[in-house]
Amino acid sequence: MTVVTGLRAPEPTPLRVATPRRFVLCSPEYFDVAYAINPWMNPGEPVDRARALAQWTVLRETYEEFGHRVQVVPGEPGLPDMVFAANSGLSVGGRTLSARFAHPERGPEGPAFHRWFAANGHSRLAVAGEHNEGEGDFAVAGQRILAGMGFRCHLGAHAEVQEFFALPVVSLELVDPRFYHLDTALMVLDDTTIAYYPPAFSAAARDVLETLYPDAIVASEADALVLGLNGVSDGRHVFLTPHAPGLAAQLGDRGFVPIPVDLSELLKGGGGIKCCTLELH
Repeated sequence: MTVVTGLRAPEPTPLRVATPRRFVLCSPEYFDVAYAINPWMNPGEPVDRARALAQWTVLRETYEEFGHRVQVVPGEPGLPDMVFAANSGLSVGGRTLSARFAHPERGPEGPAFHRWFAANGHSRLAVAGEHNEGEGDFAVAGQRILAGMGFRCHLGAHAEVQEFFALPVVSLELVDPRFYHLDTALMVLDDTTIAYYPPAFSAAARDVLETLYPDAIVASEADALVLGLNGVSDGRHVFLTPHAPGLAAQLGDRGFVPIPVDLSELLKGGGGIKCCTLELH
């Protein structure tokens, strides 16, 4: 009998565990593309608001079907991007920092969401002093916060977030304007696992991510360009666009369960599933 030595058994697929989450969404009854502040937006392209509302409703119902609590903020007239609730602020450990937007077109969203936070039990609440678009550029990953910079917020905002939440902030420079927020180029899957698109980041930021997350899922350009990384994970189920099949396959190979939700109408505004979802950590 021949004995083959030196072979290693394949690593077992990790057992992923879902945990109930608390999400804040904003209804899109006033969604429109009335201006262009990111490369995805084209005010000349018609928006089907009824379709946007139907797709958003599927997202809300899907979250609830998987056991997550959803609170809904009413949209406000004249604020067509308010549906992208992830940009409204950052909420961790009972503290909430409401947003201060970089573009004047979105400026009134900050006070609108701040009023909602104040009326809904966020007692340890403050307004960001620096430009800060909430979970657009800040991603909670276990006991650290990953933070994007270069387009919508800068190091001053990172320092403010670190002081306010008393958690270490890891600054990551974004260099491709198509990925103007961190949540368009990186998705936190659980406390120790991320997926990301390396070319969206500077060389220094890529070095940091490779050091912190050597086993990260690396998305292809094709999947990144449909905002495949703009998804939400509960630790097991990953809610993402159906138009990123390669990323979905990689997630499945790593023990996650992809849950496709189509928000193609809202993509006209430059946002996807994560953009529509603020998590109360």
